[in-house]
Amino acid sequence: MSAISGIKKHTEINSASMKKTFYSNGKLLITGEYLVLDGATAFALPTKFGQTLIVEEGTKQEISWISCDADGSIWFEDSISFSEIMNPSFSEKETIKTTLVTILHEAYLLNTGFITNSNGYQIKTELTFAKKWGLGTSSTLINNIAQWLQIDAFKLLKTSFGGSGYDIACAQNNSPILYHLDKGEPIVEKVTFNPIFKNNLYFVYLNKKQSSKASIAQYRNNIAYNLDKSIGTIDKITQDALSAKTITSFAQAIVKHETEMSHLLETKTVKEGLFNDFEGEIKSLGAWGGDFILAITQANPTDYFTKKGYNTILTYEEMILQD
Repeated sequence: MSAISGIKKHTEINSASMKKTFYSNGKLLITGEYLVLDGATAFALPTKFGQTLIVEEGTKQEISWISCDADGSIWFEDSISFSEIMNPSFSEKETIKTTLVTILHEAYLLNTGFITNSNGYQIKTELTFAKKWGLGTSSTLINNIAQWLQIDAFKLLKTSFGGSGYDIACAQNNSPILYHLDKGEPIVEKVTFNPIFKNNLYFVYLNKKQSSKASIAQYRNNIAYNLDKSIGTIDKITQDALSAKTITSFAQAIVKHETEMSHLLETKTVKEGLFNDFEGEIKSLGAWGGDFILAITQANPTDYFTKKGYNTILTYEEMILQD
C-alpha cells in the first residue's frame, strides 16, 4: 500500500470563505511497541477519537494559531511569523511553540508555496480526546498538516517529530492495521479484527501522560539484547493475537508479549507493578509507564480500577473505530 494513501481523506473545503477542515484518527498500539522502530510488525487500532485542523485566510504574513482540548479549553495560543517558519532560530529549551515551528518549517521545505503564496492563516485545532490521554495529539496534527499541504505525512513525521510512523498510518486508516518499516519505508496492511471477545476488552487510562520521545530515547539506551530474536518473537505473537479465536488464546498471546518486552526493557510489566491482584490480563499500550492499558477480563473491571483511582475506563466499542 502506498505510504501516502488516504492523504486527502476527511477533507472539507468551504469555497466561500476558503475555510478548510481536516481530520485524523487517534491511535492505540496493541503489539510491537518499541521494536516497531527496528522492523517488527506492529498491530494497531485507530480510535473513534481524533483531531480536527481548521484553516482560514489570515493577514500579516503570520499564522494565528489556537489549539483546543476536548473540553474546548485553549491549551496553546500564539502567533507564528512566516519568517520564523522559513528560518527558525531556537534556544536550547523545547516548548510547544518550538515543536510546532519545527513541524511547520519541515512542511515548508516540502511545500514552500503555502508560505510564498499566502498573506497569512488563522488555524485552529480541536481534539476530541483529552490531550493527556496520549492518543496522538502530535501524529494527528502532523497528518492534518500533511493533508492541508498535500505532502507526505510520513516524511513530515520523520524530519520533525520522529517515531516509527504507525500512528500516522492509524491517522489515515479507518480499520485495524499491521505496520512495519522495510528499509525505513512504511508498509501498511489493512486487516480485519472483530473478535467475539471484544466486549471483554477494556482500555484504562493510567492518569499519567507518557512522552513518546523520552520513551524511545530510553529504549535506545537500554538495548542490550538480541533484537533479531525479539523481533521474530514479537512478530509471531502479533499474528497469534490477530488470529485469536477465543479470549483465552488472545490473553495468552498478550502475556507472552508483556513477558518478552519486560525482558527487553528490563522493567516490570504493568500488571506486576500496579495490578498484580487483577483477575485477567493487562498489557501496556505504546510507551510503557503511562497513557492507556488494555485489560482483558471476563467481568466488567470498572469497580476494580475505580477503587484503585483509575476512573477513565472505556469499552472496545467506545474507543475503537470500526469501519
